[in-house]
Amino acid sequence: MKILVRPSSSSKGKCWQVCLDQLAVDFRNEQEARLFVSTLETRLQAPHVLPRQIPPLAS
Repeated sequence: MKILVRPSSSSKGKCWQVCLDQLAVDFRNEQEARLFVSTLETRLQAPHVLPRQIPPLAS
């Protein structure tokens, strides 16, 4: 996933964007945008346990 923090070009009162591939998320300031990216990267790098497949119940 490509993550980019950049100034926003919209006029909605939001000044910064985090772009996640094709998705753009607006933030009020650069600090909030970078905190979001930091949290996202931490969660993406965290170990994940895949659920085991449960066999169907016999009827």
